[in-house]
Amino acid sequence: MNPTKTTEPTTYRVLVGHRTDHDPRSTAYLIDAHALGLTSISKITCYDLYFLRGSLSSDECELLARKVLHDPLAQSIEWCELPQTKTPLVYSRGNQAVIEVTLRPGVTNPVAERILRASQTICLSNLSAVSTGQRFVICGEDIPEAMLHTLANRLLCNPIIQRYALGEIQPVFPTPAESTGEVEIIPLRAWGNEDLLRLSQERRAALNLEEMRAIQAYCNKENRDLSDIEFEMIAQTWSEHCVHKTFKSCITLEGEHPQIIDNLFKQTIQDATGQINAPWVRSAFKDNAGIIDYDSVHELSFKVETHNHPSAIEPFGGANTGTGGVIRDIIGVSARPIASTDVLCFGPSGLNFDDIPAGLLHPRRIASGVVSGIQDYGNKIGIPTVNGAILYDYGYTSNPLVYCGCVGIAPLDSHPRQPRSGDRIIVIGGRTGRDGLRGATFSSMTMDAQTGEVSGASVQIGAPIVEKGLIDVCMIARDRQLYHAITDCGAGGLSSAVGEMGSAVGGCVQLERVPLKYPGLAPWEIWLSEAQERMVLAVPPESIAEMQQLCDLYEVELTDIGEFSATGRLVVRYQDRTILDLDNAFLHKGIPQRKLTAVLPTPASAAGYCADVKTPPPLDYGETLLALLAHPNIASKEAVVRVYDHEVQGATVVKPLVGINNDGPSDACVLRPLETCGDVALALSAGINPEYGKLDPAQMAINVI
Repeated sequence: MNPTKTTEPTTYRVLVGHRTDHDPRSTAYLIDAHALGLTSISKITCYDLYFLRGSLSSDECELLARKVLHDPLAQSIEWCELPQTKTPLVYSRGNQAVIEVTLRPGVTNPVAERILRASQTICLSNLSAVSTGQRFVICGEDIPEAMLHTLANRLLCNPIIQRYALGEIQPVFPTPAESTGEVEIIPLRAWGNEDLLRLSQERRAALNLEEMRAIQAYCNKENRDLSDIEFEMIAQTWSEHCVHKTFKSCITLEGEHPQIIDNLFKQTIQDATGQINAPWVRSAFKDNAGIIDYDSVHELSFKVETHNHPSAIEPFGGANTGTGGVIRDIIGVSARPIASTDVLCFGPSGLNFDDIPAGLLHPRRIASGVVSGIQDYGNKIGIPTVNGAILYDYGYTSNPLVYCGCVGIAPLDSHPRQPRSGDRIIVIGGRTGRDGLRGATFSSMTMDAQTGEVSGASVQIGAPIVEKGLIDVCMIARDRQLYHAITDCGAGGLSSAVGEMGSAVGGCVQLERVPLKYPGLAPWEIWLSEAQERMVLAVPPESIAEMQQLCDLYEVELTDIGEFSATGRLVVRYQDRTILDLDNAFLHKGIPQRKLTAVLPTPASAAGYCADVKTPPPLDYGETLLALLAHPNIASKEAVVRVYDHEVQGATVVKPLVGINNDGPSDACVLRPLETCGDVALALSAGINPEYGKLDPAQMAINVI
């Protein structure tokens, strides 16, 4: 092979398909298309699509395609050079049509990033950019153009993060990253109530009038208006997602036994934990995850979090990053993640598309995307998904329930929590993009028909391979005691991570140092972005060099963005300008307590509920039994369990499926982490039954436990 170098950037199109017609992915698309009523489609063939740009010869493109982009045993591959001039696109010939789908500009593309890195390992340093997508070949007797658009919009493309074309799509590549540096001043000191509420709505801050007036009073006290980055940070810090203000509200309970509950969280959940006062509970309600004793030398951590709203809008990305988020929460208590779990609730999969409210995805598509998102993250990062539950009910049609959980293990008392004045503010992991903007406030809002259209940027995209590097780095840094505090960039991004970590001290950030994925981000977007796979650490200056060496070893990017200092204020600068300067006391304790009124309904007992039901007609017990066994809430979940890797790490003693044929559901999984020995093990289970909740939520909780 004697490649001829080219000087001008060339773009190649590479197509990777399955060698046989027995492609499970293509079959699944066809089944879903028929479920949507598009029965005239007889076949869908799915291909992976790659665009490669750089000073590449045809031989170099072939080398990359054959070495990196396909499995020669199972897949076929073809490639060609794209012409410099665009030609008219032909999308349909006879009974066959083509739809191509790619990610929108700015959406995180982990596959493209991995291809760029892989090209370096085979000495192709002249590959400058990669874009990816999918090509669908549609076959059928009668496929009008309108049907193709229906198929694309309802099944093949999620317009929140993707774009499509009938025929061949033109690639879009990332461009060099740089912030706009633009900061807006919001003159809310002079505004009335109507203007304050309009600002909250326009910026999706989810703040009520009392909270907006508290912000206005703070501006008057400081004798200045707020910048956009300051307002966005306050909204994030005061969001339902971050501060749980409904749980902490003052509730006047009306009815037969009226009472005032000053703080629902403290008087119920936290109070119950305090009364039990279990000696084996090491941390509750103060860290990224709860921590309990395991054996005499180790502690266990556990975190569960919902990702309902993001999963309703972009199922794969929502569940993908829900899994990644709880894994980072475990890393954020200095523990090694050892197992994942999930509880998933969807609307009925057989629901007629016409019965779906406007602006919502079909439950079938949500379910398949959520399961794929969990599978993708857990399997790639190397953490076993060992336990869970799946339920279907009409109540979850508009908003699915997507609980993601993670278990971790660490040496006893190995988690440092308090940054010190003079510590450097270190960010490690992925770069910052526009993905995940206002996710904290978005998840605090009510879903409606417009939610998907206005909140697309609130959905993050995961990169599990990057997070695997974070685990490796953080566990070694913990053991070497290289940091004084650690947390993840979850809801609110750097705003939340740096803000909460520095709440007891203060600090100053130089925002222009934050590495970006692409250009055009305003400073407030950099500060609020929930781009995934990032951790923030408080590292003493003398440990920076060793921390950098560790990150270099595992190819994890490290950036020093500022310093913690005992000022009681958080300051953010962009180059030579101060764009945020907030008092920590106001930021974290200035939110007005919400005042709510509640009526406690009388639980409908099972006896009372059944008393209203007429005697059913005689049953055909055989047909009834078969119908029950076929009900999705009773039927086997083996098809989902099998796509999750529950053996990785080699600690799963009792597995999700048991019995003679290993096809029956286990009541719990049992894990014996590799750090431990002897007879000590961990049992992990889950319980849910919404039917109880419809009658008596308290009884449902008791039965779950």
